[in-house]
Amino acid sequence: MISKKTKFWGYRRENGRVGVRNHVIILPLDDLSNSAAEAVANNIKGTMAIPHPYGRLQFGADLELHFRTLIGAGSNPNVAAVVVIGIESSWTEKVVAGIAKTGKPVVGFGIEGHGDHQTIMHASQAAKKFLQAASEIHRVECPIKELWISTKCGESDTTSGCGANPTVGNAFDKLYPLKTTLLFGETSEITGGEALLEARCRTPKVWKDFMFMFDRYQDMINRYKTSDLSDSQPTKGNIAGGLTTIEEKALGNIQKIGRTCKIDGVLDKAEEPTSPGLWFMDSSSAAAEMVTLCAAAGFVVHLFPTGQGNVIGNAILPVIKICANPKTVRLMSEHVDVDTSGLLRREMTMDDAGDSLLDCMMRTVNGRLTAAEALGHREFVMTRLYESA
Repeated sequence: MISKKTKFWGYRRENGRVGVRNHVIILPLDDLSNSAAEAVANNIKGTMAIPHPYGRLQFGADLELHFRTLIGAGSNPNVAAVVVIGIESSWTEKVVAGIAKTGKPVVGFGIEGHGDHQTIMHASQAAKKFLQAASEIHRVECPIKELWISTKCGESDTTSGCGANPTVGNAFDKLYPLKTTLLFGETSEITGGEALLEARCRTPKVWKDFMFMFDRYQDMINRYKTSDLSDSQPTKGNIAGGLTTIEEKALGNIQKIGRTCKIDGVLDKAEEPTSPGLWFMDSSSAAAEMVTLCAAAGFVVHLFPTGQGNVIGNAILPVIKICANPKTVRLMSEHVDVDTSGLLRREMTMDDAGDSLLDCMMRTVNGRLTAAEALGHREFVMTRLYESA
């Protein structure tokens, strides 16, 4: 049983935060730098490149989110050291400077004026030093209150709202009193359930902040939608699984924050919480986008309930998948970390399911690989606000 006395083994970083993985990442600033980053990772086994398709001619809030996501990803405590590669030096150094505030080893290389060969050679030399230094970092015992846990669901169906999502909620109810830091989001998938969240907000200001984010997202959807959100909300998979409206989907989504947790604060995309508690982050409901934002916000382990069978992983934080759908568990067992289908057969209680998830979570933060990690799922998808200039 998890309690305030529970400990886990993590990597204490220079800024005092604790990670549960020890990655050395090769982080491209932009799409033009992906090839060089992947070449470095190929040269230095054990490092990991995180390619993405953006970073050119972005501006305004979209550019700020780009920087916040990259700096947040590099600053995440699951990362021991970072090599940043960009086509231009100025933006590259901006990301390096942001990550350097954590105190961890980080260095940047610009390709312009040097070319791929020279950049890859120098970046590989730096990556080798970082990797060898990271290999000597030992896990230390840490109190449970230093754990940051995020959640998001995907490919939901009727078993999600009845089984997998409440399992996460049960776990959150047990984690919240321990002064851990918790996160949920998926702004569009709160639609129809706003009043339920109002009752859970700790203060009127938290509710006001939430509604600002919610209304902003709804305005964007209403601005660009056609007659409806056909094939997007709910998705084809949601509909096949028995969810017919976004409101039904929202009621299942909200199950993930349990019955007793209070919402203590609201964050914009990729923003880091400032204190323990349960936080809402404005975010896309697309799996890889939202989990990437969680990593950029500093979270170190992610709980992901699924019904129809989402295969999501992430390059930086381990993603634990929970499923209560017996068919999905049978057909996609290699993707499922926690089987809670016994809830539907009345073979386990909700407390049993929550404890099973917490047991898997503790084993994961202590070093056990998730199904997604073992299968090589390293999804990293940046959120865009609008097109480039």
